[in-house]
Amino acid sequence: MIKSTVKPISLAIGLVCAAVAPNAFAALSGSDIKLDWHVIDHGIGENIFLGSLTIHNNGIEPLTDSGWALYFNSVRPPASVLPASDANGERARAALALQNVSIDNADSAKSGDYFVLKPTAGFNAISPGESRKIEIIAQYWQMLKNDSPGGFHLVVGNQAPQAVLIDVHMDPNDPKQTTQTATDIKPVQTPQIRYLENQQQFEALAVKNRLVPQPLTVQTSDAHLNLLSHQVQIVSENDLLQEAQYLQAALKDLMPGQFAIHQQTTTASSNQIRLQLDPSLNVDSDSAPDNEGYMLIIDPFNGITITGKDAAGVFYGIQTLRQLIPKEVYAASVTATPYQHATLPATIIKDAPRFEYRGMMLDVARNFQSKETVLKLIDLLALYKINQFEMNVANDEGWRLEIPGIPELTEFGAKRGFDLNEHTMLHAFMGASNGFLSGDGIENKPANSTEANLGKIPNFQGFEVAQQNFLGQGWGYYTVDDFKEILQYAADRHINVILEYDFPAHARAAIKAMEYRYNKYKDSDLTEAQRYRLIDPLDTSKYYTPQFYTDNFINPALPSAFAFLDKIISETKAMYDAVPNAQVTRLHGGGDELPHLGPNEWWAQSPAVQQNPETAGKTDAQLFDFFFMKWKTIVNKHGFEMAAWGDVLSHNGTGNIDYGQIYPIFWNNVWGWGNEHQAYKFANQGYKVVLSHATNLYLDLAYNKHPDEIGYHWAGYTDTKKAFEYRPFNIYANADLDKLGNPIPWNPNWVDLNDTGKKNVVGIQAQLFAENQKSPEILDYMVFPKLLGAAERAWVQDMPALTPLNQDGISPIDAAWHTFTNTLGQYALPLLNYVKPVDIQNQITDVAGVNFRIPLAGAKIEQGKLFANTRFIGMQVEYSLDEGLTWLPYYQPVDIAPTDKAMVRTKNHAGKTSRADYVMP
Repeated sequence: MIKSTVKPISLAIGLVCAAVAPNAFAALSGSDIKLDWHVIDHGIGENIFLGSLTIHNNGIEPLTDSGWALYFNSVRPPASVLPASDANGERARAALALQNVSIDNADSAKSGDYFVLKPTAGFNAISPGESRKIEIIAQYWQMLKNDSPGGFHLVVGNQAPQAVLIDVHMDPNDPKQTTQTATDIKPVQTPQIRYLENQQQFEALAVKNRLVPQPLTVQTSDAHLNLLSHQVQIVSENDLLQEAQYLQAALKDLMPGQFAIHQQTTTASSNQIRLQLDPSLNVDSDSAPDNEGYMLIIDPFNGITITGKDAAGVFYGIQTLRQLIPKEVYAASVTATPYQHATLPATIIKDAPRFEYRGMMLDVARNFQSKETVLKLIDLLALYKINQFEMNVANDEGWRLEIPGIPELTEFGAKRGFDLNEHTMLHAFMGASNGFLSGDGIENKPANSTEANLGKIPNFQGFEVAQQNFLGQGWGYYTVDDFKEILQYAADRHINVILEYDFPAHARAAIKAMEYRYNKYKDSDLTEAQRYRLIDPLDTSKYYTPQFYTDNFINPALPSAFAFLDKIISETKAMYDAVPNAQVTRLHGGGDELPHLGPNEWWAQSPAVQQNPETAGKTDAQLFDFFFMKWKTIVNKHGFEMAAWGDVLSHNGTGNIDYGQIYPIFWNNVWGWGNEHQAYKFANQGYKVVLSHATNLYLDLAYNKHPDEIGYHWAGYTDTKKAFEYRPFNIYANADLDKLGNPIPWNPNWVDLNDTGKKNVVGIQAQLFAENQKSPEILDYMVFPKLLGAAERAWVQDMPALTPLNQDGISPIDAAWHTFTNTLGQYALPLLNYVKPVDIQNQITDVAGVNFRIPLAGAKIEQGKLFANTRFIGMQVEYSLDEGLTWLPYYQPVDIAPTDKAMVRTKNHAGKTSRADYVMP
């Protein structure tokens, strides 16, 4: 029940009322106000929950009943913004009215996640030293702290907006806070649950199992090669000079030495690394050469030979060699006394990939990542033999690539901030504008992530409240030269860069930038103003997207819209052409997340549609077909193949159009939504599909259900195990429990993948959308080690079977997972502690290590003893009996007194620790 003493938050449109005298609040600033957000109860109704915002006035002036407004972003919109026809909206507004506050959309467009809370008549002033709790009914549910409102800024009178910091509170032990619906039986993660999950034991790993991804075949002996760094020489064929230089730079990162490159044959020696090509190389004995295949021979007397079917194969052999160098060499490389030798096992490795397409998508539109962060990520992708890198550079929340001839895309579309009418920039999104820097219209922001984290240095091993306090980069873009550098850097690592321009929906940044351009030229040159306009200003069609937008579709009836698309693809192609080694392959044209017709209309009320003979009389579905065919024609005209989200084929449009050659990427297999089979259906029909199934391959989903995890959870929770166990040819085998913990029944509409369909699955792609990727450290945390599981499934040819069970009841896939936990704990993750981006051209600041997620320890207390373990064998478990004041390494069960307050955590090989957790008796 909503208490009448609680005051709601409301959003104001336009400038706040300045009825109060300009200096009435002169002594009140954002730093005088502190906020607390609490989740209270998910049991108050369907698709709503109750939370509270407590306002603490630490200043010397009261917050009165008018003249101030509190702006914020929230991925869980206040229910008060729902239409009058929605009972939840009426209920939420009534509850706020009892508290003499209102919450509405903040921006004039009423589009997106931007809201404002204002006092209304009768609001009791919050005097200095007082606090006020305002209860708010919000939409959907909040399972994680990063679902909280954030990016608060206070406007008082006619003063500039002032940042206000918030703290976030959720009790993982309170079912009201952590139970999404009445059918939610999924437990919150606890040490006891983790202890039961972590039943794998230490394994002494063979060479094959020390590598990610695991190679096809490995032969070893008891001999070793002692590689002396000052004597190593690289012998390379002329066509492999780029690979030789990469190897040289990688070795220089680890050990002192010149690692001279020679392009002629020399006498074999134990300190020689030879790179060579054999176009007929067949590593899997199927009588056909293996693209990207390689053979790596480590011989104690004749050194190292890497033979590739092609240059990519040689490069992947180099990556395997890098992983065979002992972790101790990597650890010493960041000290003043690096090793001068590396001991390698004598071995013959033959290897080739399962899929030709092994991808990762990075969204830089919603929260921008620097060029340096992107380059570092690309090098890590190469380490795990990923060969496709998709960049989502254009979405509703930002445009991130310079397009010559249309500077407005970045001078407007690459900025967010306090601009309610969006005259000079996009309005604030996701609590992030220009980070901690100025220029976005919000003053008095934290100076750094520690201030944003309320004085605590963030560890970035889970949620940090800085995420809700302006951490994140809403500003930024890549210049043409930046993007050329990214293309070259990727090409040097045999990675194709695929840009995503998502149309016709998800186009808000482009639309608003072109309206900014229109307003710039309309009074001086109307033809120029209209040249790239993307909307019909008279269109009154009503829709509401999953991200709460009402204005993010470009209009298919406008010739100017297709002129715009042609221009951006023309300029994009010119960037690729300027980089000799960059492959022009696919361009991702989007096509997803138009809201369902019926309650929504897309362009039905657009006069421009009826005025254009090509579009007049067409339904919305037919208009989508029309748009996407023309969009594909433009993409193809400039030499790109057209990739698109599977929505284009499965449910957007009429379904009666032949697009010709199109490359769909299927993401929507959320159990219970009815689209689980769509990828298989279209693969069976002959489409070359890429699988990016959300339940197993979305890296931005939280690792598990716990308030302190980072990410989203609309498709469930995805950890490294889910990525590792993903079965590309039988996803239904992954369907055990839905996101709420309930068994998934077989759907008779599901389609199996036939033999033709299997040949048409060209690969898999892990996805990282950026709503919560607000720093490079968070990016690392979400990607690693999940990506290693996905890399395993993309490369390794043999998929572990589901049956039979062994005498201990362990299936082959479970046994493989147990081994993989040892691989990560003993070899792969220790290497990631110290690995440096291989930087041939000195493009990156000298950095080492990756902020991968350190697994929380499992533990239980039984019969007065503490038992503990961890997921990745080889990491150290630590325990504390004094609430974290002192920590000791755990080796065996520990006696526990009734008064002890036990905590556990995991420490990685570099000394960094996971989050700590209490162990309840």
